[in-house]
Amino acid sequence: MKAADRGFASAQNNLGYLYEHGRGTPQDHAQAAKWYRDAAEQGYAHAQNNLGVLYETGQGLARDPAQARKWFREAADRGLAVAQYNLGAMCESGQGAPKDYAEARRWFRAAADQNSASAQFGLGVLYDKGCGVEQDSTEAAKWYRKAADQGDAAAQLNLGILYYRGRAVPQDYVEGHKWLNLAASRFLPSEAEKRDRAIRSRDILAKKMIPSQIAEAQRLAREWKPR
Repeated sequence: MKAADRGFASAQNNLGYLYEHGRGTPQDHAQAAKWYRDAAEQGYAHAQNNLGVLYETGQGLARDPAQARKWFREAADRGLAVAQYNLGAMCESGQGAPKDYAEARRWFRAAADQNSASAQFGLGVLYDKGCGVEQDSTEAAKWYRKAADQGDAAAQLNLGILYYRGRAVPQDYVEGHKWLNLAASRFLPSEAEKRDRAIRSRDILAKKMIPSQIAEAQRLAREWKPR
């Protein structure tokens, strides 16, 4: 608290985090917003991103997508990957301003180049759907794989389906089953619909496979480790 009171931006951001998450102090989003803002106004990128999240979710202050985008942009311009991803996601969804797929691609790429799995997946989706870029399944598969290798469940799901269908990658039921199995095991409880899709796709694929292929796919999934 003393360092935050003396104006140290990193301490202000850390104190905001403690208030936001109720660590060592009662949870208080308004206080979190106050300390994040103090640090953000000094140009501290992590605080700018954190303040953007509070504006996006409406915790501790009135929900304001335009303000969220503003603070994400401040942090993104300073090279913070998570803010670049958050800004790209807002550009893609049209929160705080009209949809802009070209800007979404720009910011996803900036974060993806810093190894953000979420941004790599987002970039894959843009190429897969041809949003803001020419549709390119091969490029989509490349970015899905980068995210899947890090453990992103949504990317594992999409990559598994590509292998199942033989689209942009050689058709490979063992690889498809492996990735779908991994996706099914990694989705959060709040992502039940996506998890169920992974399970359904895996089980449909399994009906096309012989027992030795299924056993091999299961072995590969057990031995898989994020890169």
